[in-house]
Amino acid sequence: MEPDVSMETSSMIRIAVLPIGTVPPTLLRDYHSMLLRHHTIPLSAISSFYTEHQKSPFTNQPWDSGSLRFKFVLGGAPPSPWEDFQSNRKILAVIGICHCPSSPDLDSVIEQFNAACKGYNSALVKRCFAFSPCDSHLEEGGKKGDNLIMFPPADQQTQEFHLQTMMQDIAASLLMEFEKWVLQAESAGTILKTPLDSQASLSSEEVIKAKKRRLARAQKTIGDYCLLAGSPVDANAHYSTALELARLTADYFWYAGALEGSVCALLVDRMGQKDAVLEEEVKFRYNSVILHYRKSFIPDNAQRVSPLSFELEATLKLARFLCRRELAKDVVELLTSAADGAKSLIDASDRLILYIEIARLFGTLDYQRKAAFFSRQVAQLYLQQENRSAAICAMQVLAMTTKAYRVQGRASISKSSLSNETGSSLVDGGKMHHQSVQSVVSLFESQWSTLQMVVLREILLSAVRAGDPLAAWSAAARLLRSYYPLITPVGQNGLASALANSAERLPSGTRCADSALPFVRLYSFPLHPSQMDIVKRNPGREDWWAGSAPSGPFIYTPFSKGEPNDSSKQELIWVVGEPVQVLVELANPCGFDLRVDSIYLSVHSGNFDAFPISVELPPNSSKVITLSGIPTSAGPVTIPGCTVHCFGVITEHIFRDVDNLLLGAAQGLVLSDPFRCCGSAKLKNVSVPNISVVPPLPLLVSNVVGGDGAIILYEGEIRDVWISLANAGTVPVEQAHISLSGKNQDSIISIASETLKSALPLKPGAEVIIPVTLKAWQHGPVDPETVAGKIASGSIGRHVKDVSSPSLLIHYAGPLTNSEDQSAVPPGRRLVLPLQICVLQGLSFVKARLLSMEIPAHVSENLPRAVHVETTSCKGLVGSGNRMDKLMKIDPFRGSWGLRFLELELSNPTDVVFEISVTVKLENSGNEDSHSADHDATEYGYPKTRIDRDYSARVLIPLEHFKLPILDGSFFVKDMQSNGTSGSRSSSFSEKNTKAELNASIRNLISRIKVRWQSGRNSSGELNIKDAVQAALQSSVMDVLLPDPLTFGFRLVKKGSEQDAELDLPNDSSGPKSSVLAHDMTPMEVLVRNNTKEMIKMSLSITCRDVAGENCIEGTKPTVLWSGVLNEITMEVPPLQESKHCFSLYFLVPGEYTLVAAAVIDDANNILRARARTDSPDEPIFCRGPPFHVRVSGTA
Repeated sequence: MEPDVSMETSSMIRIAVLPIGTVPPTLLRDYHSMLLRHHTIPLSAISSFYTEHQKSPFTNQPWDSGSLRFKFVLGGAPPSPWEDFQSNRKILAVIGICHCPSSPDLDSVIEQFNAACKGYNSALVKRCFAFSPCDSHLEEGGKKGDNLIMFPPADQQTQEFHLQTMMQDIAASLLMEFEKWVLQAESAGTILKTPLDSQASLSSEEVIKAKKRRLARAQKTIGDYCLLAGSPVDANAHYSTALELARLTADYFWYAGALEGSVCALLVDRMGQKDAVLEEEVKFRYNSVILHYRKSFIPDNAQRVSPLSFELEATLKLARFLCRRELAKDVVELLTSAADGAKSLIDASDRLILYIEIARLFGTLDYQRKAAFFSRQVAQLYLQQENRSAAICAMQVLAMTTKAYRVQGRASISKSSLSNETGSSLVDGGKMHHQSVQSVVSLFESQWSTLQMVVLREILLSAVRAGDPLAAWSAAARLLRSYYPLITPVGQNGLASALANSAERLPSGTRCADSALPFVRLYSFPLHPSQMDIVKRNPGREDWWAGSAPSGPFIYTPFSKGEPNDSSKQELIWVVGEPVQVLVELANPCGFDLRVDSIYLSVHSGNFDAFPISVELPPNSSKVITLSGIPTSAGPVTIPGCTVHCFGVITEHIFRDVDNLLLGAAQGLVLSDPFRCCGSAKLKNVSVPNISVVPPLPLLVSNVVGGDGAIILYEGEIRDVWISLANAGTVPVEQAHISLSGKNQDSIISIASETLKSALPLKPGAEVIIPVTLKAWQHGPVDPETVAGKIASGSIGRHVKDVSSPSLLIHYAGPLTNSEDQSAVPPGRRLVLPLQICVLQGLSFVKARLLSMEIPAHVSENLPRAVHVETTSCKGLVGSGNRMDKLMKIDPFRGSWGLRFLELELSNPTDVVFEISVTVKLENSGNEDSHSADHDATEYGYPKTRIDRDYSARVLIPLEHFKLPILDGSFFVKDMQSNGTSGSRSSSFSEKNTKAELNASIRNLISRIKVRWQSGRNSSGELNIKDAVQAALQSSVMDVLLPDPLTFGFRLVKKGSEQDAELDLPNDSSGPKSSVLAHDMTPMEVLVRNNTKEMIKMSLSITCRDVAGENCIEGTKPTVLWSGVLNEITMEVPPLQESKHCFSLYFLVPGEYTLVAAAVIDDANNILRARARTDSPDEPIFCRGPPFHVRVSGTA
């Protein structure tokens, strides 16, 4: 059998193309390709070379439309024993190819050419083409005969034209030789034999039968030459005669051959035109051809020679003629029949050719699996031959089956298909992603797994035999990577050894398109550290960072404002010269230790330097590693995967392939997930963002002077911290701004921002130190034992991650333009500096309460009034005395001396000792200018209080005595509304004003008191007493802040001008005294002030008591006589005004006396009842004034 046969093969003239002398292989291929262009020579083109010596036997030669067809056989072919049966099998011409520069001796060339031609006795025309001759060769060439044709050096077009002319000459010579052979055969006859006829002895009957068959065979052979000469009509006439004669002599074999020739003549005459009638005719005739070949089978010759090969060849010719999808059923039946006949073929070469042709025809029908099956049969036949060439052929054939079995390597996919896939994926990402997933998943179809493994194993064996280590490495890599779940650990180790052995035979640095282990998937792109955030820059604003969220490192974040985002991918910004990191996960699902010699990011853009690392993976394990590199120039960066040097070969692992594989595993279409079987957790698919590199930017690096650990503070502690900022970049910092972020921002008391601005521009390598003052905030309720346990166990570091710590935000940027692109504004950066403050619980409040004390005033000629302390005056009795006296003032609404303390009970749960100091700021009198109030204010300190660890102590904080000026109903509005007496809008407004005044008074009081603590040498702070004071005051706000409804005062009445008399302190004898003498009528008056906004009717009573507290006026032995009314004095006091009542006392005994005024209010309103805390309308409201001292001098 012969390969690549068709029905038109019978009309092709075979020409052997032989290299003569030394011809470089590349030139030989070029010369052969030039000859192939002239496989068809029209008869009209050879008329100038054709000479008719006698009448041509080809009477119906189509000179206008006919042609001669050549089939060039490079290297020639051995003579076929079936040349008499099919004349097209003969080598009818020989063309030698000579390269003159390589073979300069023309005599030797001619001698070698003649020797080569002796092997082709059937050759009718012989020519030797000598290419690129020199001048001496051209001179000698004319003397060497007509068979040596010189092709002088010339351009391609001239060479082509010269070769075309020579091929026309050869065609004309062949045509004339055909005419001679036909004329000779018709006149003299010829003996034609086939291997079927070559028997040792012939009987008399067989000799007679052979003589009768000679004429039919001669007619068939003449028809073959007519067909080769391009005259199908003449050929058909001779074939018809041969068919009649062969039928008469029962020569079925030659009958089938003549019938084949007639079909070829029919097709050549139709010049390639096909229709249904022609197809039916050809199909009918060829079925008859196959039948007659089968009839010619002789059982006696079956072991030696058989016409089966011609029967199968005819079957293949018919299948090739009908081979199209519409007639696929008929073609499959023919090919199946031919495949069944392959078992009876004697020659293994015929079986090889048959399988090749069947595989080709199935491939033409796009029956890839059937084609692949017969291709494997071809490969197995090759592998049965123990030679390297056969192994190479087997490997090549198996490589063609990989597409059908879906085990093709990445190298077999053309670049155009990749580019088309990439381009279309950009247009329709979802559709293309689905197709890519299907293509990858189909590689691992479970029902094909075993067959695919067998195919890859055959490829591996053929590659090893062929001595192709790269192909062997590729097959072993695909086998191990794709089918590791189906391979035993012993088999996995064997494949690993095959990979290592193949790598030893490869040169260092060899690359392979097919990747082996490990599996590599993208894990994540780590966020830039907070010191490297990139922020878009708005040069038109002073706060250029406003309106753009930090990249962190992505340009788009969920926190950015509602700006449209057209891109389906995130954008990642890298900076030239700054190292970047990418996390990838490696998996080794096999049962051997895997060593990755080097792995690094694969970047095709050329502006990135990747750093390789080596990794060792134990069996069935996975590991997340960090791959780093440095961008070298601005522009986009593409990272499709990683470059891996493993098993001695460099391969590229594409992230997308593994993602598709994992998606197939999730859908149950893939054998196994290599990462899950290694114990790795399920990872969300991570896409590669759009990465762009920007020119160099400044880079501030911060650290806390003295260490970057947690700043451990007790509650309320104040401490200075120094922050060091250094420019680690290559670009100066020209703009910088400091702001605060996070919780407890008020814990940062001050930041020296001017220090940073004064250091600008901060050149590369420069450093600036910024002081920051911190004040620790207050903790919520915490169990002291829990805090102590954390301190003892050393778990303070956990507080560093507390989200309550504030952060410093430093937005900084370099120059507005860069050297590479003047129009582009480089982005800025944001430095996030968490202060890492660890606040430990300090002193804790147990409770707070308000303590008060009253000291009676002395009766004088004027009412006592509040005295404002002045630091520059020693006037009266206030200028001298201890500091406690400075806080003791007359209560203008009670007329007595008052002193109040805030008592704080503090507990120390820590392991250190605290010392508490209290300072009070006293303000000047209200008649001073407001701008000098703070300047004139004085702070008074009090003795320190020590609190040891695990102890409690009470701290007294003296408060200035003050009250609100008016008792207003708004304080009791809730009670009044509950009684239904008030609800107007004006009362609500009054309530708001009064409560605002109340809160302002409380805040003013708190702001003037400072409670500071100190622990050791360097730890000091301030207690926050705001909550304690408010809690203490709110519990008794009426008693402390609200005035009494009535204020009572006593005053001496004298004739003459009234001079202001200062108050006496009870323990101070340096001041002037009031003159009250015994045995003298002393006129006095009581003043009653109404502190409400309504008229008050009351019944007033005055009492005088001695030092023993006995009533001195009433009783059987009074010691004080009086003049006037002292009891049940009816009075009406207008709102916010005073009323007087005069009386006189006559003291019989000198000494200390106390005057007390009291009143019963008639018809009390709701305000007075609320102030008195009574709800009964019948219960009388009783108001009692403070005691006033009277010192009576004289003798008894």
